Amino acid sequence: MAPKKYKFDILDGLLHLFSGFGLITQKGIRQWVLIPLLINVVLFAGLIIYTSMQMDLLAVSFENWLPNWLDWLSILLWPLFILSVVMFVFFGFTFIANFIAAPFNALLSAAVERHLTGQEPSEAKTTLWAMVIGSLLDELRKLTYNLLRLLPILILFIIPGLQLIAPVLLFLFTIWMLTLQYVDYPMGNNGLNFKTQREYLRKRRLLSLSFGSGTFLITLIPGLNLLVIPVAVAGATRLWVEEFMQQQ
Repeated sequence: MAPKKYKFDILDGLLHLFSGFGLITQKGIRQWVLIPLLINVVLFAGLIIYTSMQMDLLAVSFENWLPNWLDWLSILLWPLFILSVVMFVFFGFTFIANFIAAPFNALLSAAVERHLTGQEPSEAKTTLWAMVIGSLLDELRKLTYNLLRLLPILILFIIPGLQLIAPVLLFLFTIWMLTLQYVDYPMGNNGLNFKTQREYLRKRRLLSLSFGSGTFLITLIPGLNLLVIPVAVAGATRLWVEEFMQQQ
């Protein structure tokens, strides 16, 4: 089936994501939310507390890192520095939380797909052991992909002149990474490998970046950020069902 021409991808990505808030309360789904939610709460609270305790040290490091000839730019660079810290913390949180919760996220995604379509995902694992092994391997693949692309961006932070664009590139990469992270669960449940997933998402870049931007936004909102993992998994599953499933 030829893909449809979409005109509102930048809005559709957000709508699919926010539909996750309603989906996780549905019968047959909500029992799969508890473990990812608990993992999210514990890790997020820990990372926020640790980062808050380290902010003074980070501030001193920033002042020492900034060349003297760029002192006049400090008022502009401070917001970029804070944004970069937030994204670094977020990147670490996303990997750790999803690595631990990966098998449960895959089960949650399968439950959402059953709710939306009335059918099982085509490649859903039949045993918990198979689900655990498959999910953890998927997380390691995503980590390798992310690190190979993250490291060149980090190098830009220490190159004078290019320091100004590094936070922007880091933000764009972060929201792309978030979409890959969560859409992997429904796509993986339906037998799509990581390379194929990226090909699907590249064809709908605005949709993908919209979903990732919304996920990042939820993470910044106190209270709602505790729900980000189950909401994003559920929203990504609806995105898969309504935007990509018919292309198989």
